Amino acid sequence: MAPIRVLAALGSSLLPSLVGALTYGFPYGSQKVRGVNLGGWLVLEPWITPSLFDNTGDSRIIDEYTFGQFQDRTKAANTLKSHWDTWITEADFRAIAAAGLNHVRIPIGYWAYDVSAGEPYIQGQLPYLTKAIKWAAQYGLKVIIDLHGAPGSQNGFDNSGQKLSNPTWHTSQSYIARTNAIIKRIGSTYKDQTSVVAAIAPLNEPAGFRGADVLSVTRQYWYDSYGSIRYSYGTSQQSNTVVVLHDAFQSLSYWNGFMSYPGWEGVIMDTHIYQMFSAAENQRTDAQHIQNACSKAGSLTSSSLWVIVGEWTPAATDCAKYLNGRGVGSRYDGSYPGSTRVGSCTGKTGKASTFSAAYKTFLRQYWEAQTSTYEKGQGWLQWTWKTEIADEWSYQAGLNNGWIPQNPTTRQYPNICG
Repeated sequence: MAPIRVLAALGSSLLPSLVGALTYGFPYGSQKVRGVNLGGWLVLEPWITPSLFDNTGDSRIIDEYTFGQFQDRTKAANTLKSHWDTWITEADFRAIAAAGLNHVRIPIGYWAYDVSAGEPYIQGQLPYLTKAIKWAAQYGLKVIIDLHGAPGSQNGFDNSGQKLSNPTWHTSQSYIARTNAIIKRIGSTYKDQTSVVAAIAPLNEPAGFRGADVLSVTRQYWYDSYGSIRYSYGTSQQSNTVVVLHDAFQSLSYWNGFMSYPGWEGVIMDTHIYQMFSAAENQRTDAQHIQNACSKAGSLTSSSLWVIVGEWTPAATDCAKYLNGRGVGSRYDGSYPGSTRVGSCTGKTGKASTFSAAYKTFLRQYWEAQTSTYEKGQGWLQWTWKTEIADEWSYQAGLNNGWIPQNPTTRQYPNICG
């Protein structure tokens, strides 16, 4: 149910008492979000764990959907269970807290909750989400549960669970209804655990760049999700859970005035900032990457909603193996279809032991430029905590190799943005 209809149903006499009534699980607005994503754990991504895909020996397996579709189910299930058991453990939560971070964003797919006939997904993720929340509580971390994939795919990316040329989530009322039901379930499950599960993100990266039809469905879905999360008690009582909306790849100014206080409360806009998914971005110099990051401050501070940068990275190229999809090359080295080579990927991706001192210095500068800028808004969550072989993306590798400081507020380049 959309909140407009919910509020109308409650009667106008209640409205004044609803405003300013929430107590968030984290002091958003006065304290900065500094966090990391647990990517590639409960939602597979070929570039984060390429070995899981390479070991299948089947080039048709390009996402979690085909992982269950094109191999023996018992084998697939065993592989997934082993991955879930080992990729993220309590030790990771301990290390994340020790690194001075205060949030983890946990991507989860709709199929963890709901698999319909014919969908080859393998379930079993939810006990790990429960464990993660327990560990977060133990180490004083706040959790953002992020619905990363919706039925039919909301963007066609492999990280939605199903890589598709034409995503279909927005075209099917059945898909949208299933997604709404899942958000209602998540909202209800965690409504009394906001001291740990401080926020819920109803959908990652809906493909607004595909046009008005996707955007209109997304806008209505944001309204409905707000109702499901905020009014999860089934009465006029409100939950304190913060609702994190993605900008659907639109400018932040596009959303100005959307679901703003006082009509709505506890809404954060999430924007993702990457500089490697186009030819022009790969052609930028190191200095241009840094300058571009610094230039984002104005849009983050002028939004009518709180803004967090929920995904970003110190990586500046698309060199990481399978970053553009399993079996797809990179724009940077010219191996991506139709691209023009910028340079060699050697030394730009892989294990940190192969990185030059100059490259590590750039990673540190770019990391500082981004975190300093994103804290002009409400803060940031880096993508991602761990990778198998793409250390330039890994917070853990950055900590271990010096381009990410042990305390995220430490600055070697305090004037990097001038």
